[in-house]
Amino acid sequence: MELTVWRTFVTVCRLGSLSAAAAELNHTQSAVSRQIAGLERQLGVPLVERHARGVRPTAAGEVFRHHALATLSEADRAVRAVRDVRDGVSSRPLTVGATPSLAAGIVPEAVRKLLERAGSVRWSLLPGLSAQLHHRVVAGDLDVAVVTDAPPGLPHDARVRRRFLGLDEMVVALPVGHPMCGRGPVHMRTLAEESWVEDNDGSATLLRQHAARAGVTARIDLTAADLVGKLALVATGHAIALVPGVLRGALRTGVTTVPLLDPPTRGVYALTPRRDPHPCAAALLDRLAAAFAPVRPPHAPARPDEKEPCAAAPASHHGGVETPRG
Repeated sequence: MELTVWRTFVTVCRLGSLSAAAAELNHTQSAVSRQIAGLERQLGVPLVERHARGVRPTAAGEVFRHHALATLSEADRAVRAVRDVRDGVSSRPLTVGATPSLAAGIVPEAVRKLLERAGSVRWSLLPGLSAQLHHRVVAGDLDVAVVTDAPPGLPHDARVRRRFLGLDEMVVALPVGHPMCGRGPVHMRTLAEESWVEDNDGSATLLRQHAARAGVTARIDLTAADLVGKLALVATGHAIALVPGVLRGALRTGVTTVPLLDPPTRGVYALTPRRDPHPCAAALLDRLAAAFAPVRPPHAPARPDEKEPCAAAPASHHGGVETPRG
């Protein structure tokens, strides 16, 4: 399979239109259609389906899109690495993975603070779900993965180091103008009649568990493909949603949040490989931990700041404190 065809498929999925993808890629629409059809013949399944406003990936197409994005990202990294060698640039890129909410929330700011001290460091950011990112750390694709222990939780894996960064309190995302806007912490019972939207099983489980503790049932009437779609449905008034607190500073226009009484929480962790850690990884983890309130698992000592953010550290210092999943 040619990567050019993979790029075409990913572009079609992102834009939701064959004609828009053709315009962006400088192809004809018929050429784009032929590439998608050829890919479907190779895989033996339909990858896209037509709807009133364009096209969208099928269930098989969504699975392929996820893996295609990862493959294309790795291919781009390979090309950049070769060009760096050609141009005499020897610095090792820092590859960071993060869940969608953390990629939109604290990770970019933590990297900015790292670069202020470390100087110029090539880096890339790959969003994904926690389980996917864990596998990519094990495979050697990521230097750091910022993940959560939301259901189904994090596996214990001797191949990676795990550092607790902090606790993230979930909040309720509401459309601006909702009757609950501007209120203090609300009880789940006051939201029992609302329609909810969810985009992944972990968040849906947290919502159902919290509602059950309050003695009510959360009606998850809508499902979104991803976090962006989830917030779009909130902004347009179709539903409300349970979202990570780290997102509060990165919400789209038309969405606000209200805190919950006794909110569900999720632990945020950084995963790093045990072998060949990146020289900047430990310093980045310190920047990430600083974004949270000083909440740590019992008996876990705080780590001092790094004096040299990208200096190689002793093996026992890389990856920070390992903790059990809370």
